[in-house]
Formats: sequence, structure tokens, C-alpha cells
Amino acid sequence: MNPGNERIVTGRTKLAVVIGDPIERSLSPVIHNAAFESLDLDWTYAPLRVSAEALPDFVSMLRGSSIAGVSVTMPHKQSVADLVDRLDASAATLSSVNTIVRSDSGELVGHSTDGDGLCDAFLEAGVSLSDRRVLVLGAGGAARSIVDALARTSCGSIHLHNRTARNAERLLPLAGGRGTVVSDDDLPAVVHGCDVVINATSVGMGEPVSPLPDGVLNSSQVVADIVYHPLRTALLDQAESAGCRTIDGLRMLILQAVRQQVLWTGRRPDVTSMTRAARRALG
Repeated sequence: MNPGNERIVTGRTKLAVVIGDPIERSLSPVIHNAAFESLDLDWTYAPLRVSAEALPDFVSMLRGSSIAGVSVTMPHKQSVADLVDRLDASAATLSSVNTIVRSDSGELVGHSTDGDGLCDAFLEAGVSLSDRRVLVLGAGGAARSIVDALARTSCGSIHLHNRTARNAERLLPLAGGRGTVVSDDDLPAVVHGCDVVINATSVGMGEPVSPLPDGVLNSSQVVADIVYHPLRTALLDQAESAGCRTIDGLRMLILQAVRQQVLWTGRRPDVTSMTRAARRALG
């Protein structure tokens, strides 16, 4: 890097991008550029809006381009899984890709790092998932990746709840035989009996609403929320009032990005620098 700490892009700079539609509010450029800077790598990362219609051509173009890494966000994760050359085990199970790596031979390999990023957040916090009873709220793409990652840990049981029970049932094959669907009527008792509660819905994003009723949490629990806008959600406030340990949504976002960095560069960036940059961007 140059002495003035200004990132100068040259013809030798490696480019990574995040693709989605829309893409304007993505925190990924802030997080990944802080990561590259912490490693003193001549890389830069930019957001790129790619429409659904243009996606096949974009993926095809990657094979002959200088783009060294790609993050994939909504609504393209499932479509990209059908367009790359090969999928890692998690991406194949989920039929969803959030990371593209171009191999030395030019092969495009799809990976999924989201769920593992949340499991890394538990490890970072010193929380063991071994034999724990875990409740996952939601049945969308984030919930699917989290259930898949949990099934590859030694957690005890995985309880699934969604407003539409049929959608929660679709997650059962991902749970490794440890999953059960929780009805609305049974939810308060199941919440109270679980060791770990994970909100994988968008409830609480931009508004002070919790996906859980009051009085169901207890001080022995760990509560994680994947929502990071606002960083302190109503659920996390509710959990802290009950004496729970909490993990905010920024941890999953940053730690899945760490896994992306390792896939692209072979090196682990400084998590503190990434977190500092993200918190600054969130205000």
C-alpha cells in the first residue's frame, strides 16, 4: 500500500464484487475493503447491480474477466447455483450460492458461507452448540443456510417455526434427522425450553418489533438475531432484559465475509477492522 494510506487502483489491482438487485444498501463493500486493507492486499471490492435477465451473461463473462471474487446477494443466490461449474457441499445441499471462486483452471465454484458464519459467531462468543436445543425462527434462505450449518454441528435438536408451517416443514430434510416443526400454540413452551434461539426472519428490520411474545425467554439462553438494521433489535433488547446472552446480526454478516476472504485470498483478515468499519457505516 502507498504511504498515504490511500487505496490506489491500478491495472494490477484485483477486483471483487457483490452482485444483486437492488444493491445500493449493501454493507459488503465497507466490510470487504476493510478486510483487504487489514491484509495489505492490492484488492478492491465494489457493488454491482446485475438484473435477473443479465445474470447468465454476467456469470459467463466471469470466466474470461479479471474479477477475482464474487459475493452473491438477493435475488440471485439460487439462480447462480445453476450457472456455476461446480458447487461445494453446502451450496449443493441448499441449491444456493453466496460466493463464487474462480479456480486456477478458470472453473467457477459456488460456495455458501452464511450459515457457517453464524455458527462461527457462536464460537467467537464462546458458546458451545454441542447437545444444545436450538430454535430457528423463519423458513427463508437465511434460515435454510443456518439449519444446514447447524446440522453439521453436534447440536442436540433443531426446532423450526415459521408463520406458515408448511414452509418450516421444507427445512426438515436439512436438519439431519434432528428437526421438528413447532406450531404457534407450542411456541412459547418450546422457546422457554431451548438453549439457543435464532431469529432468521426479517421481523425487527427497521422497526421495533420482536418475533417473540414477552415473557418466554430466560436468563440461561443465548439469543441471536440476523437482523442488523437496527443493530440493537427489539428481540435483543427483550433478550437482554431477560438476562440472556445475545449475538447481533453484524456477527453473521462479518464472519461469513471472513470465510469469503479466505476462499478468495487464502488468508484470514482482521475481524476487528471489519467490525469497526461496519459499525461506522451503520452510524
